[in-house]
Amino acid sequence: MAMRVALRCLSANFPSGLPQLSPAAAFPATRLLWTARTLSTTAARAEALKFTDKHEWVRVEGDIGTVGISNYAQEALGDVVYCGLPEVGQSFTQMDEFGTLESVKAASELYSPLTGEVKEINTELGENPGLVNKACYTDGWLIKMTIERPEELQDLMDQAAYDNFIKSLE
Repeated sequence: MAMRVALRCLSANFPSGLPQLSPAAAFPATRLLWTARTLSTTAARAEALKFTDKHEWVRVEGDIGTVGISNYAQEALGDVVYCGLPEVGQSFTQMDEFGTLESVKAASELYSPLTGEVKEINTELGENPGLVNKACYTDGWLIKMTIERPEELQDLMDQAAYDNFIKSLE
């Protein structure tokens, strides 16, 4: 709604030869999620994520889960300066500690959202750990792992439940 109003205000300043946006042409506000640092993800992508109460997320693609930390977590940490990630081939059970993130403010442990084996780590984070802050849902992912127990996904929060969880922390 706010986006529609802003676009109408903008379009009102153009010459009358240009059409104004109709309500059907305007993007719904839920299509874009704004973070303090970046415009990072669409609602469709965010809905595909599952979250832990430790602020990790997982995106499932086939039998592989891509794992990262939430926007809330990266903002709480501050500027990430080091990522301690596991080696490819290591196995973890759900909620095992698998690594650490260090920032200018603090260090934080990372917890596996699912049971599985690490298939890939984000090697870009070695050179540029700040990707966790700049694009926590895209380029700032941490590990990719197999999903050995798909039923564990049911225990994780969807975007709406995670948003409510965050509100309960405030």
